[in-house]
Amino acid sequence: GLRGLEDALEFERTRGNATNYAKLTCLLSVSVTHPNPQTIARRYIEEEFTKAGGLHNIEVYVFSEADTRRLVDDILAPAAIRYLGGADPQELLTVFGVDGEYGRHYSFLKAIAAFWQIVMEPEIKATFKIDLDQVFPQKELVEQAGASAFEHFTTPLWGAQGFDSAGRPIELGLIAGALVNEGDIGKSLFTPDVGAPNRDLFPDEHIFFSMLPQALSTEAEMMTRYSSLALDGKRTCIQRVHVTGGTNGILISSLRHHRPFTPSFFGRAEDQAYIFSVYPNPGVKLAYAHKDGLIMRHDKKAFAQEAIQSAHIGKLLGDYVRILFFSAYGSILDDNISRLKDSFDPFTGCFISKIPATVVYLRFALKAASFFAEGQDEQGLAFITDGARRIATALEFVQGEDSPLKRQYVKERRGWDLYYDILSVLEDALTENDHFALDLQHKAKLIIGECSVHARGQ
Repeated sequence: GLRGLEDALEFERTRGNATNYAKLTCLLSVSVTHPNPQTIARRYIEEEFTKAGGLHNIEVYVFSEADTRRLVDDILAPAAIRYLGGADPQELLTVFGVDGEYGRHYSFLKAIAAFWQIVMEPEIKATFKIDLDQVFPQKELVEQAGASAFEHFTTPLWGAQGFDSAGRPIELGLIAGALVNEGDIGKSLFTPDVGAPNRDLFPDEHIFFSMLPQALSTEAEMMTRYSSLALDGKRTCIQRVHVTGGTNGILISSLRHHRPFTPSFFGRAEDQAYIFSVYPNPGVKLAYAHKDGLIMRHDKKAFAQEAIQSAHIGKLLGDYVRILFFSAYGSILDDNISRLKDSFDPFTGCFISKIPATVVYLRFALKAASFFAEGQDEQGLAFITDGARRIATALEFVQGEDSPLKRQYVKERRGWDLYYDILSVLEDALTENDHFALDLQHKAKLIIGECSVHARGQ
């Protein structure tokens, strides 16, 4: 992925979109299973870069949990105490980090851009997330979509104000692209990465079959072309809901104003959950702009086929937990589940259910029976053993009017509000050349500098 990003910038230079000396700033989050690897993660990555010949167009920074804690302890918490007062901010600021479930580092990789703008590069306007198994297929983008990757980013849709289909005001501060599988790009850049299912259903899929709305949403949302007067991509466009974990971005002004985040309890679909957090906000709603032709090649199967196969059971169980968590989270955001689902269907909203426990129990029982009926006893036993534990834990987490999930969400909402409040007062203090703020900025630059990756020999 990084090599592909390196090549993408070289391609942009040939089109006059970047100077010979321009570099991309790329942040990697490194989540580990226990604390010890935090201190060696960057050295390991530096070794890998050295073996690969280094990178010349990208400035890479690696953040582990230890690094994010330093930013909290040495910069954010002191700024909060100095300029905001109040109680000790440390507990609320635990939202800022990279270890744990995917939701936590997903939020970090967005939120750090606002911090970066204030203490490092005031001129940056936006951040864009990619996964390491995704690359910009520049040749195909120009030939079939009429623009390179960076040229797609200049669309006036990103940041535009408008009205949704119900006449409500929205701000397209987010942008979303699409994916094409590596094996399909030879057919067309616009080949959906998720096709319509064409097989008999398994027993549990008669209860819940997310592949169908996923395929419909992929075709209807991600593959939309602005090629008619009714949908010209200038005065009219579509609002995206279904997005992928990579190939999406946000303007920093929108990030700081709307303060979206994914709660840290989401271990799957963290990308889908991100937009949920702004749903209750009054006034103009934050939304995703769809840029037709902004498509990345997805090399997932070539990149990690063995990992995909070994994660099959975990993915199944993750979908069950997703139904429980999305449904409970949705009921916190809106007591009218039907109204909420209407806003996020067909795919994202299909995991919000009025009877989530019933759906999960039935799916689990039927899938377990299927494993044994097909003679896959070992997989069936692993599925039941792990599934019983994970489902029970998830059910306990969502139970009650004042559930642990609700308390966690409320705490994290307060934490992210505090984070952005800190950035605002720190920015004001820096504008006034406040000595304490300038000292914090200097410390922040030192910490971030230590996160920089330098391949030996470059």
